[in-house]
Amino acid sequence: MPPAPATLSPAGARTRPRFPADVAAELKAAGWHPGRWQIRQAEEWADALVGYGAPTGVTHAVFPAAVEAWAEFGGLAFDLSGPGRQLARTPFLIDPLCGLHQPRTLLDLGRALGTRLAPLGEEAYGQALLAVDEEGRVYSLDHTGEWFLGHGIDQAVSALVLGTAPERLRTPDEY
Repeated sequence: MPPAPATLSPAGARTRPRFPADVAAELKAAGWHPGRWQIRQAEEWADALVGYGAPTGVTHAVFPAAVEAWAEFGGLAFDLSGPGRQLARTPFLIDPLCGLHQPRTLLDLGRALGTRLAPLGEEAYGQALLAVDEEGRVYSLDHTGEWFLGHGIDQAVSALVLGTAPERLRTPDEY
């Protein structure tokens, strides 16, 4: 599907839409709209994550990029299936509590990446964990490895909705 046509900004300059039309349609169907901001829910999730007493003593990282992603997209569920642009589309949910019991996994990957990670949600009913870092970059972790979904939540949601292939994270010796 071609991208949505450009619109004019108040100053008269052409602007691109935030999401491609097919992604915007899926977002709308899931309950998202421009200006959506569920900060109370995001704060409740942050409190639950910080308060989680992992048996190992490892705690969750909570930072502005995560809270902002949760506030705008948290609670949205996408019931996707079928072919995508490069791979099959799968359902996904934006809910950080999907990663409640994964603070060690997120800590370890964050150390490898040189950043902190917070849970974002899940793919395929728990088959993969979605995470966001301090810069807003989004990752997916599953039994086959770790994957880079995008430089921001918009890019990651678009990749998941469209079924575009993510980039596999590799160690320096794998290149």
